[in-house]
Amino acid sequence: MLGNKTAVIYGGGGAIGGAVARAFADAGARVYLAGRSKDRLEAVATDIGDAARVAGGGGVHQRARARHAHAVAGDQGGIDIAVNTVSCLFENTTPFAELTVDEVMHPIDTFLRTNLITAKAVACHMMARGSGTILTFSTAASTIARTGNLGFGITCTAIETMTQRFATELGPSGVRAVCLRPTAIEDAPANGSYTGEQFAPLAAAAGASVEQLLAQFAQNQTLLGRLPTLAQIADTAVFLATDRAAAITGAVIDLTCGNAVRTKAGALLGLLP
Repeated sequence: MLGNKTAVIYGGGGAIGGAVARAFADAGARVYLAGRSKDRLEAVATDIGDAARVAGGGGVHQRARARHAHAVAGDQGGIDIAVNTVSCLFENTTPFAELTVDEVMHPIDTFLRTNLITAKAVACHMMARGSGTILTFSTAASTIARTGNLGFGITCTAIETMTQRFATELGPSGVRAVCLRPTAIEDAPANGSYTGEQFAPLAAAAGASVEQLLAQFAQNQTLLGRLPTLAQIADTAVFLATDRAAAITGAVIDLTCGNAVRTKAGALLGLLP
């Protein structure tokens, strides 16, 4: 499905980035992995084999990303797919009145900025060829209002809006932009995701393990009574990057198993526990 395609995965050493990279390679793509941890990137590349390359450009500065994209495009004659899965820990429970401005801005400066920088780095190469797909990631925090994670919620909403703007501006050049919106991922903590550490304080406060917390969340807060898996998210990313999804752009693909729908309905209509 992705034969002869070149994909760049920023955050390729993480749980989601690694899963997407493996799925892309299985579908025939050449994958270039970039991120902060060279050891984790190389571990993913070893799993993939000859179809993977660990490239420089792990920094979030615009010039570093531009140089990295230029090197990949020069090596392969262009870039077909760019995926950003860069992540970080953020304040998740403190009410905004008790947060510092820096705590609110931290996820914005990391998640939102890196999506903007990577999109700018690859867009010129895609526009020159008249084709390409940019995939971004948000979460259900973009739609759910609750105490805590103010900066992260703002960031997810902004990433979705920014992706739609990418699609608007790049569409005339044949470039698509799509945002994937998962919720908490069932097997991400067990596969080295930062979310294990992110959820640990919440689990401790509830007197439960992270696995128990996620199981309770899935049962109470999703329409399907379960959470998405890394494989399901990666398979969706593969489809969106193929020509079979050529009519999809400017869209937010909900992968929350009904988390966003259920929580909004329950909050607004009082129909669900």
